[in-house]
Amino acid sequence: MAINPNSKIPAIVDQDTEIKVFESGAILIYLAEKTGKFLPIDQKGRFEVLEWLMWQMGGVGPMSGQLNHFKRFAAEKIPYAIARYEKETLRLYTVLDKQLADKEFICGDYSIADIATFPWVSIYESQGLTLDNHPNLKRWVETVQQRPAVQRGMKVP
Repeated sequence: MAINPNSKIPAIVDQDTEIKVFESGAILIYLAEKTGKFLPIDQKGRFEVLEWLMWQMGGVGPMSGQLNHFKRFAAEKIPYAIARYEKETLRLYTVLDKQLADKEFICGDYSIADIATFPWVSIYESQGLTLDNHPNLKRWVETVQQRPAVQRGMKVP
């Protein structure tokens, strides 16, 4: 796989097939299908993982990203924006906490849903948030962050 260092969006080129893929969700699906890992083959399991991947793409990533921007980087601190995105991020944490109540990982087995979601949730402390009211989510963060590949990946800027 080749990664374009000048790209402003996540993108890869598969050197084996010359297939170009951009955006993190599409890249994760492509790589999972190519390797046969982290995405179930059975239709029910596959669509559960895809649902949670899309949930992350449409919810956790954008809301946590906006919270991160307004709380940490915006030149002007806008209380309404900070409160709005913090409330929504915490609501999404509650949804995920409930999903993890009886599962080690989001869909049972470690999958691309976990891979996509973890980086956004793992920054909770830098956003001034806590997982004290989300014990299942806290356990999941601690479990995922112990994976050697996650540790290597989180060092990549």
